[in-house]
Amino acid sequence: MRRPSIKFAFLLSGAALLTACLGAVGLLRLSLPQLEGTVTAAGLSAPVTVARDVKGAATLTGRTRADLAWGLGYIHAQERFFQMDLLRRSAAGELSDLVGRAALERDRTARLHRFRHRAAGVIAAMSSEAREVLDAYVKGVNRGLSDLRAAPFEYFALFAKPTPWAPEDTILTVFAMYLTLQESDGLTERRRAGALEALGQPLTDFLFPEGTAWDAALDGSILPTPKTPAAGVKHASNSGPSAQGWVEPTLPGSNAFGVGGAASARGAAIIANDMHMGLRVPNTWFRARLVLQGEEGPALDIAGVTLPGAPNIVAGSNGRVAWGFTNSYVDTSDVVILEQADEKGGRYLTPDGPKELARVEEPLCDACKPNESLVVEESVWGPVIGKDQKGRKLAYRWIAHDPAAVNLQSALELERAKSTRDALGIAHRMGIPHQNMVAGDVEGNLGWTVTSPLPRRFGHDGRTPASWADGQKGWNGHLAADEVPIIYNPAGQRIWTANARVVGGDALGKLGGGLYAHGARERQIRDALFSRPRLSETDLFAIQLDDRGLVLQRWRELLLQTLQNHAREPEYARLIPAIENWMGRAAPESIGYRLVRDFRVELISSIYESYMAKVPSLEAPSSQPRRLPTNQADEPAWRLLSERPAALVPPGYQNWNAVIDAALAKTSTALETQAGGRLEAFTWGRANHAGINHPLDAAAPGIGAVLLDPPDEPQPGDVYQPRVSAPGFGASMRFVVAPGHESEGIYHMPTGQSGHPLSPYYNLGHDDWAKGRATPFLPGGSIWRLTLVPSK
Repeated sequence: MRRPSIKFAFLLSGAALLTACLGAVGLLRLSLPQLEGTVTAAGLSAPVTVARDVKGAATLTGRTRADLAWGLGYIHAQERFFQMDLLRRSAAGELSDLVGRAALERDRTARLHRFRHRAAGVIAAMSSEAREVLDAYVKGVNRGLSDLRAAPFEYFALFAKPTPWAPEDTILTVFAMYLTLQESDGLTERRRAGALEALGQPLTDFLFPEGTAWDAALDGSILPTPKTPAAGVKHASNSGPSAQGWVEPTLPGSNAFGVGGAASARGAAIIANDMHMGLRVPNTWFRARLVLQGEEGPALDIAGVTLPGAPNIVAGSNGRVAWGFTNSYVDTSDVVILEQADEKGGRYLTPDGPKELARVEEPLCDACKPNESLVVEESVWGPVIGKDQKGRKLAYRWIAHDPAAVNLQSALELERAKSTRDALGIAHRMGIPHQNMVAGDVEGNLGWTVTSPLPRRFGHDGRTPASWADGQKGWNGHLAADEVPIIYNPAGQRIWTANARVVGGDALGKLGGGLYAHGARERQIRDALFSRPRLSETDLFAIQLDDRGLVLQRWRELLLQTLQNHAREPEYARLIPAIENWMGRAAPESIGYRLVRDFRVELISSIYESYMAKVPSLEAPSSQPRRLPTNQADEPAWRLLSERPAALVPPGYQNWNAVIDAALAKTSTALETQAGGRLEAFTWGRANHAGINHPLDAAAPGIGAVLLDPPDEPQPGDVYQPRVSAPGFGASMRFVVAPGHESEGIYHMPTGQSGHPLSPYYNLGHDDWAKGRATPFLPGGSIWRLTLVPSK
């Protein structure tokens, strides 16, 4: 028998590969959502139409809010079920059941809070209206999932099967946002306690201020400036700084700002919102417009963004009121030192006498062999999260553990708000991670407040861990609504929030802090809002895209002066023209911007790294550079470099000139290692690119990059200006809208509406986001129409 030729064998293997590829594509197609036709379903009281525009933005029209929830659940499941699954699993600590041991440590961190158990309590306390809407949504999700001809393609890649959606899973999607937007481990308090122990009070206060001169609080308040300490590190380190350095933090946050009627080109208030989060495929948000038909026209017509997994509009406009959010970074948690009541450590002291720590065993990763589990120790104040340097157990009192942490009823009420006053009142009852809400109405009224229940502390300010054993410190419930700060129709007819401090004085004392963002972005927005007497949607949109690097200007002058001092050294002299012509913007083509930014980060990290050498590290070891320990590091570092106190020269350096020269040398080294010494290749865009990936990229990086990810293009913007941008991080959406004038509004978001690579609108609209092109707030004309009808 003749052997097949090599050519024939090659053709045979090629045909097999082609067949496999065609089979994979065919399987992919089976998991596409149904865009047109009719679906008959039990549970609907009347038909619901789902009209999608060319980008997949959906308009749902129905007769009851529960019917709309059913329809939204249906399309969420068909478009985004894998994303929903990741959200519920990440909150519940169940990711390893899907992806294996790689997620075990992450699961341990989340499972400590037992959010699935807490979700059941939220469901049990839910109002009848909210439960009706939630149950309809859950039914819609499960019908949408079952109507797919094949499971979402991600499960095929993971050799897994999706499990049905439950009411608790929707609550878990909100808990997932708590884990994203708030600390789950008390790191800020514990780090400050370590700094106090190692550095002393004066230097700790100086290095960790609550805010700086960059703050642009809404109430005009200015915080006292900490004095420059007379002495340096209490126990100075003789070793020099390491070569690794620290990096700028990218905090989940947002911009939300607006103008009232007197400053608006519309007469109505105009609200702008862009939420900054980690960016991935698909996007965090799903665009939708919900139209509730009444007897004499729409009883509700609301457009904005939804979170797949939940049945409500998160932010948007209902024709009467528009609202947006920024993460508030108010203090919603405390680390409690547990005082042992016996040598074994199983009992601890409370104001009501000694108590036993409850122990709950949580099984982890059913598929793992050997089996894994986590024993959670529970105190009356919350779970034990670890121990301090003295070996004392630490409990975590976090408002996310309270029954009021999630409240679907208030979200439904917000959709129906008729005025700014209504919206602000509802905000205090909301159950979401605490946000700055900025709201405006069709009459031109404008307001701000902080959402969700806030702790009422007594006996302490919550800035460091403390014992609550004697009853002299703790929480006494939540602040009453009339105790929460509100700003309504300010004299300037402008409101701005950007994750920095918003108020001072007694109001700040009630809200607390410790994690506020640097004030540069907030100030830049404020100043732009006051740059003209009246503003339109396009004016506010331009502010969202402002990439001027104002916070770097003084650092640019210092770098230029330092380079001129080293002008005889060719490696430094060649950098001077790039700094002189740096553009002052975080533009992708700017070489000078990247040089200035790197120099500034090297200087700040060198100072903090040296001072913090004696402070115990509380973060898990990582190959990645550590994040700066405070968002306010810019101002203390600048003051030290300006005043140059001899007593405060960081350990490991001879003098302040040595600190500056070392930062310059590291910047030059970065140019060599990251761009091969080619100055023309050391642009900001080479460092700041989109970097948006699908979760499956880790498992199949080549396939993911080609088939799933949007173009990894250079991006303008930075973390300290309105156009927030970093690789894999930035504006997860942007909108600008005046209630009653939604047709003139602006909207876009990265990666597009669909989670399926074969969708006709996969990644459609992403380029508008990347290029900063304004597109309409409302969904466009119907391209696909699906009708959901009740079964007889």
